[in-house]
Amino acid sequence: MTDHGADLLIRAAAVHTLVPGQDPQRALAVRGDRIVALSSDPKGLDAWVTARTRILDLPRATVLPAFDDTHTHLIFAGHSAHDVPVHRARTIPEFLELIRERAATTPEGQWIRTTANWQELNLAERRLPTAAELDQATERHPVLVKRGGHNDVVNSCALRLAGITEDTPVPAGGVIGRDADGRLNGRLIDNALGLVERLVPAQDRARRVDGLRLASGQYAATGIGTVRDCAVSLDDYAVLLDARDAGALSTRVRALISAIGLSSAAEVDDLLDAMEDWRHSADPWLGTWGVKFGLDGGLEAGATEEPYACDHTFSGTLTWEPDALVEAVEAVVRRGWRVGTHAYGDRAVRILLDVYERVLRNNPGLPGGTLVMEHGGLAGPEQRARAVALGVPVTIQQPLLHDTAEVEREFWGPERVAALFPARGWLDQGALVTAGSDYPVGQFGAMRSVWGMTTRQTVIGVQGPQHSITYDEAIALHTTHATRLLGEDHLRGTLTPGRLADLTLWDQDPARCPSDALRDLDPTHTLLGGRLVHGAGSGD
Repeated sequence: MTDHGADLLIRAAAVHTLVPGQDPQRALAVRGDRIVALSSDPKGLDAWVTARTRILDLPRATVLPAFDDTHTHLIFAGHSAHDVPVHRARTIPEFLELIRERAATTPEGQWIRTTANWQELNLAERRLPTAAELDQATERHPVLVKRGGHNDVVNSCALRLAGITEDTPVPAGGVIGRDADGRLNGRLIDNALGLVERLVPAQDRARRVDGLRLASGQYAATGIGTVRDCAVSLDDYAVLLDARDAGALSTRVRALISAIGLSSAAEVDDLLDAMEDWRHSADPWLGTWGVKFGLDGGLEAGATEEPYACDHTFSGTLTWEPDALVEAVEAVVRRGWRVGTHAYGDRAVRILLDVYERVLRNNPGLPGGTLVMEHGGLAGPEQRARAVALGVPVTIQQPLLHDTAEVEREFWGPERVAALFPARGWLDQGALVTAGSDYPVGQFGAMRSVWGMTTRQTVIGVQGPQHSITYDEAIALHTTHATRLLGEDHLRGTLTPGRLADLTLWDQDPARCPSDALRDLDPTHTLLGGRLVHGAGSGD
């Protein structure tokens, strides 16, 4: 008998601790926010029960650690909770009607913004809408249509407000779209996004906090307990602080403060000055991981060694010159922060490793994992070996490949699409590799990601089956590997006494779930620090 007892006791069919060599346990006790005991006997912790102990007696349940999504965009998801839900549209007329409906209840002149988690190939027309079409929905409001994190389409009102004309210089590393006749079509890519997005007023703070409440609850409902948000502005972080203080977060958040759109080390220094107040926060719910850079574009502008399949004159876009990026990254690491850099195409992967190699040479003694590669989409054996030798971890996002494979095949051709996110090769070559979704481009979900990495299924069928990994390996990429990347493996990732009680409970063992059912399998309960954030009694 203990002096204090347990706040929570779980009895289950199997508690998978993820401790190497340890058999499944049958009971787990929590006191405060920590695991305090485990037993192989479902009744083995009954001595911890007191009058205050909550008991979850689930004899068929499987318990796993809560999952990390190591590259996602909770901030986007929070915005989307209140944005026009164009992801529901299946045709451009339906798309426009959703915007028209929002315009009917929005004061004239106010911005209208859409959700970003959709792909144009899901529309019957298999293309993006144009500025002229958006004008049909409303000419009295500026409209910002987002698709993922690299593409916007805006209407004529927004173009006018931004002062964008056919004579506007194209920002380096960006694209201002034109139609076949050379006229503006409303599309903006990568470094051109800021021409319009800087004009969009921030949402009301209470509305944004509510969006984060809804969005973080949706992540938790899929088994994700910690998100590494890879594009957080200074203002976004202030909203996250408000959400934390209001108890509105159902996930832990590790923020990468965005340097996207910056072009010099001096600008990065200004960003770092503004981050200084957050350096020493030890809050387990919200912390600043480091700084996010982008080196190349996304699906349509990833920098490749060979020209695109759809345009043999184009090999993607670089958003930084290597020398300037070295200087900017060094400004970050010399202040003691970490860096995650977007590199999607194989040319970008090669150049990023060149940059990181120079930074490591110029700054000996940097802690391991200071420099991270985000995506590493196309990374062959030679570049994977370089990353491992340099001690550079990589985050991969199988749900991104699943949802965008058809789009990517059009740009890059089938061979390169099949080679994306080579998890098997990364693991076999000894990399620290972790997994995520890249929401809103890919759909978040713990088992959705595991299913994708084990099957290599996409919207156009299996792609690159030689890059698949096992179920246990896929689980590790979201748990034990993920917490190593975050420097939190002493707190989370395995279920052992003294670690945070971040748990997921499933009504069947995912390891034995048929493949076609695993994709959409969600937990019955998600707990963080022993607090129920999803499931019966959580307020969901």
